Amino acid sequence: MDKRNVDVVVISDVHLGTYGCHAKELLKYLKSIKPKTLILNGDIIDIWQFSKSYWPESHMKVIRKLMKFVSEGVQVHYLTGNHDEMLRKFDGMEMGTFHLQNKLILELDGKKAWFFHGDVFDVTMQHSKWLAKLGAVGYDTLILINSFVNWVLTAFGREKMSFSKKIKAKFKDAVKFINSFEQTAAELAIEKGYHYVVCGHIHQAEQREIATEDGKVTYLNSGDWVENLTALEYQDQNWTVFKYEHQHFTKDELDEGLLSDAEDLKSKLDINILLQNIKYEIAQ
Repeated sequence: MDKRNVDVVVISDVHLGTYGCHAKELLKYLKSIKPKTLILNGDIIDIWQFSKSYWPESHMKVIRKLMKFVSEGVQVHYLTGNHDEMLRKFDGMEMGTFHLQNKLILELDGKKAWFFHGDVFDVTMQHSKWLAKLGAVGYDTLILINSFVNWVLTAFGREKMSFSKKIKAKFKDAVKFINSFEQTAAELAIEKGYHYVVCGHIHQAEQREIATEDGKVTYLNSGDWVENLTALEYQDQNWTVFKYEHQHFTKDELDEGLLSDAEDLKSKLDINILLQNIKYEIAQ
């Protein structure tokens, strides 16, 4: 399969280390593109629910693929979220083309883009973190049950369903929160003079223009790789939402070793070179 050239790719809310993570699908997507810049906009590794007893090989392969991007010179920006907030104290760390940050501002064809995870707008995160963590465990359990139900539905030739989407649709507060989240992000971006504001966190992929009395901004959200399997792509001065569809990745591609580790990483990922880079960064 020919790789697609993309100027900027944004993914978020992968939640590696949880049962709901679609690591295999994400890996296939990552292997189908050739980005110049990759932005990991928070909650990539779910440190909240990290367990030594659950870390499948497919999750490790995603990490290896990200490392390979770095070894190939791709600018990789890891922006911290609430589920990987332990990394926030390392804000500003760089190693080669890998950058660990809490937020990012990029100029894209003369227009400023503001990237951050978005959990700062979540009142639950600010005042009741224990409740948010409890909710995360419940959400992961719901996804696990949903996966089993969908397996049964597929076996009987029925259409899959999403428990969480049905629950969100029935609660007006969930819809109100999403609308408030998007509006707040847009207003702050307009106030700061940005053309784009790019978030994650709410697992809701979006691309739309939001206008206020003070101006307008393009609000974007990269969605997630738990339910929606979406990413943002910027190419030829345009943003698009990528939606993973199984039919776009045929079985033949899988059989040819799309998920294998047959690629020679040693020539591109020399541990000695990485250690030298770390020592260089510390010395600066």
